[in-house]
Amino acid sequence: MNTEISDNKEIWFNLVRFLTQTTGKKPSDLNAVLFLIGLQELGKGTASFSKEEKQDLIHIAVCKVLSLGDYYTLDGLDADGWPHWTLQKELPSFDLISQENLLKHYVIEYFRTEVGVHI
Repeated sequence: MNTEISDNKEIWFNLVRFLTQTTGKKPSDLNAVLFLIGLQELGKGTASFSKEEKQDLIHIAVCKVLSLGDYYTLDGLDADGWPHWTLQKELPSFDLISQENLLKHYVIEYFRTEVGVHI
């Protein structure tokens, strides 16, 4: 097994543990973690969101974390305060597991650099 992947699994476990302690609820999967990042980035608290808005929050999170790899740049906020992003470079063609690993890598980076979590 690749050492980097093994290290990321341990770091991911530590991140999930941190989020569980912080929120009082264990994130069920990567999408749940992305949802939390989307909430953080939107900055409107934990209001009720429609299913479509929840999907938009996950999209915001994906763009935000991938911006750390220069895949997206922030265009600005719309009239309702929702961020909009522009794709800067194409994402590599990956299988689903590799896509998830790429996202997890940048989610970990997000919590380290943007939130200041030591994991």
